[in-house]
Amino acid sequence: MLKIRLQRIGRKNMPAFRIIVAEHTRGPKTGNIVEKVGTYNPKTKERTLEAERIKYWLSVGAQASSTVHNMLVSAKIITGTKVEKHQEKPPAPAEEVKAEAKAPEVETAPVTEATEVKTEEKVETAEVSA
Repeated sequence: MLKIRLQRIGRKNMPAFRIIVAEHTRGPKTGNIVEKVGTYNPKTKERTLEAERIKYWLSVGAQASSTVHNMLVSAKIITGTKVEKHQEKPPAPAEEVKAEAKAPEVETAPVTEATEVKTEEKVETAEVSA
């Protein structure tokens, strides 16, 4: 599957990005790109996009990454709503929740009069010494 995504270029602390079409299994830095369709400079917010080529690749079946999709929507090259980049974790499956709820209970020793008397004696001695 082809993806339209960003490829970082530029020096340290001076990022710039190419917008490329590449196979989704290949890393963007490998150099095995299908086509370069634009650039983006985040410091100056300058964008150059080849709208016709992007529309062509989308019509062929390429999918845009969430960042590129949001960029194309804001540039009005495609229509739609923006996509959230980070999605919340899905809720835990019901089996795990049940396992957590059924934690082993700790049995407590039955309270007898002898233990109660000992605790009262300790409290009394603590009050006398204070």
